[in-house]
Amino acid sequence: MNDPAARVRIFDTSLRDGEQSPGCSMTAPQKLRFAHALAELGVDVIEAGFPASSEADMDAVRAIAREVRGATVATLARCHVGDIEACARALDGSVHPRIHVFISTSPLHREHKLGLTREQVLERAVMAVELAKRHVDDVEFSAEDALRTEPDFLAQVCIAAVRAGARTLNIPDTVGYTTPSEIRTLFEYLRASVVESGVAGANEAVFSAHCHNDLGLAVANSLAAIEGGARQVECTINGIGERAGNCALEELVMALRVRGEYYGAHTRIDTRRLVPTSRLLSRITGMAVQRNKAVVGQNAFAHESGIHQHGMLKHRGTYEIMRPEDVGWAQSQMVMGRHSGRAALSDRLQALGFTLPEAQLNAVFAGFKSLAEKKREVFDADLEALVLGADARAARGHRLARFHVSTGVAQDSLPTASVQLVDAEGASVSEAAVGDGPVHALFAALARATGIALEIDSYQVSNVTTGDDAQGQAQVIARVDGREFTGSGTSTDILEASALAWLDIANRLQRTRAQAADTRAAAIA
Repeated sequence: MNDPAARVRIFDTSLRDGEQSPGCSMTAPQKLRFAHALAELGVDVIEAGFPASSEADMDAVRAIAREVRGATVATLARCHVGDIEACARALDGSVHPRIHVFISTSPLHREHKLGLTREQVLERAVMAVELAKRHVDDVEFSAEDALRTEPDFLAQVCIAAVRAGARTLNIPDTVGYTTPSEIRTLFEYLRASVVESGVAGANEAVFSAHCHNDLGLAVANSLAAIEGGARQVECTINGIGERAGNCALEELVMALRVRGEYYGAHTRIDTRRLVPTSRLLSRITGMAVQRNKAVVGQNAFAHESGIHQHGMLKHRGTYEIMRPEDVGWAQSQMVMGRHSGRAALSDRLQALGFTLPEAQLNAVFAGFKSLAEKKREVFDADLEALVLGADARAARGHRLARFHVSTGVAQDSLPTASVQLVDAEGASVSEAAVGDGPVHALFAALARATGIALEIDSYQVSNVTTGDDAQGQAQVIARVDGREFTGSGTSTDILEASALAWLDIANRLQRTRAQAADTRAAAIA
């Protein structure tokens, strides 16, 4: 689909609206790092910040404007002279700068927030667009709370903004109030009104949607706006943003890709970078993505039901409408739990290197079902134990004999960890390390003891039981040699659970390398 009129521009506001979400504040270096990631993802516009709001935001925008290439860099300004001048200073050095000015237009905001009449709002909007136009060629105008604004006045403001020089007209559902049918109709009305006005630039004006998720409709409303003629959507990675957040970029982009024939629209996003970009944002902000989040959630391509697993083994299209590889996941996951069936167990065992005769498979399946009733998820190490029995310990590689972690808040206190491991032959090895925190120090000590370096992508701890003596489950996701490995560990001590999760990956990696070496040796022989 190469029709330019069908391309939807992706305006990412993770660094501005997204950062305003409680707990999502970023430092200037973090914002710069994420801006580079957004450019690599292929977004058309990066809204880098609100320069007039703080010196930190000014510094971050300046750095992004100077360094980031491949995308338009936008800054936000109220319809105030000072805000617009601050944007112009911050954008100095940008190859493709944009100033994004906004003013509230709804009766509620005009009366209670601004204390302005319709005419005064209109005057300020025109003044702001004209001033911004003196600094940059690319100006965007937003009518805040547009979806609760009188349609005739909203059309009047849009026409005035285009006449003043705005290239893009943003129609925000600021409080997540609208519905798909309403916003589709409004965009159709506004586009027709602007075009019929005959003002210079009317036919080239790009209409943009900025939908909040207060009623859980942000993505649906953004897609409806596209049906109504919007050709830019303002969204954020992981849907972060004020209150319930914004339209999730990854969901919108994949909806347009999977249902491209229906919407007749496309983006230039490199979808294979969606998961890495999502994870980078989670690491920077500390805000985890819920497991069942569409596209980038851990369960997005995970299957536990035996019926679903059997269908997936026959043809992945039975239960997946997109390929995990297309959004950045390595592959679909067959989660082994109480709902899993014999076909999924056999497939998982074969992936672990076990091809069992029918009688032994039946016995292992019975043991698996019994174990699955006691555990939320059965991991690869559990399956190996079921197959190998008494020999399982040797197959697992290193085991944790003891560990000690020291940390504190004193100025001269440095988190340290020491570990003692026992390998498959019974030999003991001890190591110690320091780190930025107790878990970091523990992982560093394990790396020194095993000689394995893991690039940690994700680390999470959750409870699997309740009460004061609750068991904690740690999960570590790491990359080694371009491959992704997931490890889990369970203990009433979350540091021990963390160590076991790290060792789960290290031991599996050692077995994989040993098997590959054996295969090469056999081929040579």
